[in-house]
Amino acid sequence: MKFSEAWLREWVDPSVTTLEMADQLSMAGLEVDSVESVAAAFNGVVVGEVLAREQHPDADKLSVCSVSIGGDEPLQIVCGAGNVVAGMRVPVATVGAVLPGDFKIKKAKLRGVQSLGMICSASELGLAESSEGIMPLPVDAPLGENFRQYLGLEDKAIDVDLTPDRGDCLGLAGIAREVGVINRCPVNPPSIQAVSAVIDDRVEVDLQADQACPRYLCRVIRGVDVNAETPLWMKERLRRSDIRSLGSVVDVTNYVLLELGQPMHGFDLEKVEARIRVRMANANEKLILIGGQEIELDEETLVIADAGRPLALAGIMGGEGSAVSETTRNILLESAFFTPTAISGKARGFGLHTDSSHRFERGVDPQLQAKAMERATALLLEIAGGEPGPVVEVCNEKKIEQRPLIELRAQRVNRVLGVEIDPAEVGDILKRLEMETSETDQGWQVRAPSCRFDIAIEEDLIEEIGRIYGYARIPIHRGQSAMVMRERYEADYDLGRAKQLLVGRDYQEVITYSFVSPEIESMIDPETTPIRLANPISADMSVMRTSLWPGLLQTAVYNQSRQQSRVRIFESGRCFVQREAIDQGMVLAGLVSGECLPEQWGSDIPRADFYDMKGDVEALLSLTGTPQDGFSFASAEHPALHPGQSAAIGFQGMSVGMMGMLHPELEQRLGLNGATFLFEIELAKVAKGRLPGFESLSKYPSIRRDIAIVVDESVTFESIRNLIRDESGKIITDIRLFDVYTGKNVDSGRKSLALGLILQEKSHTLTDKEVDGVVTAVLDRLAGDFDSKLRN
Repeated sequence: MKFSEAWLREWVDPSVTTLEMADQLSMAGLEVDSVESVAAAFNGVVVGEVLAREQHPDADKLSVCSVSIGGDEPLQIVCGAGNVVAGMRVPVATVGAVLPGDFKIKKAKLRGVQSLGMICSASELGLAESSEGIMPLPVDAPLGENFRQYLGLEDKAIDVDLTPDRGDCLGLAGIAREVGVINRCPVNPPSIQAVSAVIDDRVEVDLQADQACPRYLCRVIRGVDVNAETPLWMKERLRRSDIRSLGSVVDVTNYVLLELGQPMHGFDLEKVEARIRVRMANANEKLILIGGQEIELDEETLVIADAGRPLALAGIMGGEGSAVSETTRNILLESAFFTPTAISGKARGFGLHTDSSHRFERGVDPQLQAKAMERATALLLEIAGGEPGPVVEVCNEKKIEQRPLIELRAQRVNRVLGVEIDPAEVGDILKRLEMETSETDQGWQVRAPSCRFDIAIEEDLIEEIGRIYGYARIPIHRGQSAMVMRERYEADYDLGRAKQLLVGRDYQEVITYSFVSPEIESMIDPETTPIRLANPISADMSVMRTSLWPGLLQTAVYNQSRQQSRVRIFESGRCFVQREAIDQGMVLAGLVSGECLPEQWGSDIPRADFYDMKGDVEALLSLTGTPQDGFSFASAEHPALHPGQSAAIGFQGMSVGMMGMLHPELEQRLGLNGATFLFEIELAKVAKGRLPGFESLSKYPSIRRDIAIVVDESVTFESIRNLIRDESGKIITDIRLFDVYTGKNVDSGRKSLALGLILQEKSHTLTDKEVDGVVTAVLDRLAGDFDSKLRN
């Protein structure tokens, strides 16, 4: 909700500065997002009048104007705007003025004609992003007055970021009530009187969907000049709330929306057939909205229709076929109460979000419609003229939820807030918040105003008292309860240590959304059906992630598109898989792309590969306290990974994750540059680690024997290592692979592996005979199980 401070101070004017008021609102739960000037800095601009306009002698698109600014002599100014006419009052930048963008006005000659100033457009003054022609001012604008003072441009625009439960503050009236009660000062709203009917024309209303629309009002106004100019004061208030002027009828309804918080709509009366019907749409019924978007309706959508067709999407947007146009002379004003449940999510379902839907979704005061109708009628008659008919109101009061009567106990207030508040002050706060109160023996009976949907129980009232009383005035008390530490086993996997380890390996942590697009989710995990959101933020965030990889990949694309070729990132978070219940397991995942080291001068830097990431994963698994042979990497396939460079991560006999290179096809579709490697570990499966145990070091020397064996290419080093350990027992303490060779002197389909075997005993020094016996036994076992040959 964005509004002008000067406009607010017409309603309520406490003796506080702008920043103090903003702080008060934030502390009362209405967070102020920004306080900005309503206009860019400029000076030297005054109100002028064009006395005469003549064609420039040497330029078809220029004119020479004689402009009075209240001085003895008029100024000669060359102007290029086509809408300048004699008698027009305009903003004039005099010589020496400085306009937004530090643009200085100097004496100049344009095509040989002297120009002593500049007649300004709204965009040149920073009051609009674009404008066609000079900014016209009212004929009664005081000649020669400083333009900033005339428009009150020393004003501030305050933007309040409201929580969804405070729909009552989506109008200036609600903000004024809050400021008034915080500062204990009176609120002076504008006087709104009923406008008497001049004609008897009316449109009957058939309220078929009274559950979704319990109250509907409409009024015929004939003879409206829709092309009448909206007053500058109204345009300015709309502009300062980030709403463009779109013609007198729309401007009036938007003004009432900002002032009172009641969305309204105007129909071209001649385009409404017979009567208004408030009903649910028919299946596959179509409606073209203002702006030309055609939508297909369903039976859950509330519409405003006439006898033959839908006219508007109720509470969201009007239809193009019944919209007010330049030729409209007779209008039908609408003011209605639509229940939040009837409107919630409907706009997003059609890819829309409007000021009306924003308010109706959060709740509009169901008693506000008649007041808004009278206010809009009076403003429209003042601006565009016309003859109003009677207000037609159809209402089912039984369908309007009444605010409950709540028992508020003084003792309970003091206990919950932790401070004793004078009952007289409590009563004053409730009264200023427009609550209906009556005193009881224990406190009060309170009924919240119809606009406060968020107040239903005693604690809601206590919250109101606390925030208005002031949280800063509530003393701090230290809690007396005993703190109980949650037991945590020392051997449990420590995610914090894992993150520190990755940071130490030059990774950076990222946090991505749990919502992802269905397209990228189906690319990464096509075999799992993701959980679809009922009310997604947007179409590309409409399903819950089943893996952390989509977020990491999108982050990598984002960074690479900004010249960051080396990306090393990780994330921990929950993934969501629908089984019997929704599985929300914690996962740790990482991504590597680009060079394995930062750029430097000492040597060439290779690109990161599968084994670089494998080393990082092994380091993560080592935090479980399990020896290296306690986890494994077995060749496996994954839809998102390269079939030749992917592996299932095994730990204590079970699969705990996957790693590998992103499939080249996905790499191309996502727009990634170069090979990208990913890993993902399910943390629940590695949660139980083991504490390290001490073993005394051997006093006796170790002996190394190197062997080179030729085996089939399909035989993995892991299987060879496991066989050697099984055959030798504990005498071989380490097995080191130091060379892999294929090529000359090695048969096709075979490979040569060079292994370093480290042998050591704790009880004595090994003899050559013992070592040879162990090595021979190992070679024999390798030959028998893997058809290996000893390579000379």
